[in-house]
Amino acid sequence: MKKFKIAVLAGDGIGPEVMKASIAVLEALGKSCVHKFELTEADVGGIAIDRHGKALPDKTIEICRASDAILFGSVGGPKWEKLPREEQPERGALLPLRKLFGLYANLRPAVCYPQLAHSSPLKPETVKDGFNVLVVRELTGGLYFGKPKETVKSREGGGKMAIDTMVYTTSEIKRVAIVAFETAKKRGKRVTLVDKANVLETSVLWREVVKSVARGYSDVALDFIYVDNAAMQILKNPGQFDVLLCENLFGDILSDELAAATGSLGMLPSASLTDGTFGMFEPAGGTAPDIAGKGVANPIAQILSLAMLLRFSCKLEKEASRIEKAVERTLQDGFRTADIFSDGCRKIGTAEMGERIAERL
Repeated sequence: MKKFKIAVLAGDGIGPEVMKASIAVLEALGKSCVHKFELTEADVGGIAIDRHGKALPDKTIEICRASDAILFGSVGGPKWEKLPREEQPERGALLPLRKLFGLYANLRPAVCYPQLAHSSPLKPETVKDGFNVLVVRELTGGLYFGKPKETVKSREGGGKMAIDTMVYTTSEIKRVAIVAFETAKKRGKRVTLVDKANVLETSVLWREVVKSVARGYSDVALDFIYVDNAAMQILKNPGQFDVLLCENLFGDILSDELAAATGSLGMLPSASLTDGTFGMFEPAGGTAPDIAGKGVANPIAQILSLAMLLRFSCKLEKEASRIEKAVERTLQDGFRTADIFSDGCRKIGTAEMGERIAERL
């Protein structure tokens, strides 16, 4: 028997609601699992600003450091948008957490279940069989972190000049490429590098390094696609891809496009990983302040993020698969939250969706 410590950071908006449903699933799993899970809750985001004066309090960092993994909800909302940018929940909590714990590899599986194909905005014939694409996104480099990053007085015309710097090193690219190839070995054995090598120097280096890494994976095919073409191909036929390897900005945009193609952000989990087993696991969607507190949010993305936590940080593949299969059976049985509802199904709320999934464990 092993004991795992999990930091639970529910955050803002619908975060606490979907987190509660996720914890209900974990508690149900624990009744038939020999391993033990010790959960410690901590404030993050807007609620942390209100209670402690900053989005990522020192106490929260301490709890995360003492844990095997972080189960994260979502942060932000209109209430805190007037704060200085660096103090807002997203900039003040998410980016520092990624940098602080070296969470350089973001895995975002975009799965369109056949029974939910009606929810996709794509043509029915395109998604009738569903699809399963994994975006592996570099998370701590590129435009989001490169220096200089500033707005200064323009040297021409008397206005302002804004500067963002895209910087990548060989080591940054190599380590996330290895994650992509290792993951592809367990899936469809194909990696597609998304870049803009016809324009960007950083993309030229990405191609060079990724080709070098690929030589160590003879069983995994490698191909390349420009980011603008990738955006188009996702709309035409997302199922043609297996693993999409992206730098930070491209991965941010394309993973959201793929999320929309599945039909609902409420279905999509993510994992942010570092070397070893530590990671942060969170739904791909946001705080959805328009429905917060109404008990109608879809908790499946949070529950599937829990499954990814069990798989990557706890190395409990069987337990992770049990949760994923319970989600699938719940959908097959016709239970739906409002965002994925269709005629002939039963519409249920956040808490009941968690209960139905827990029953099927």
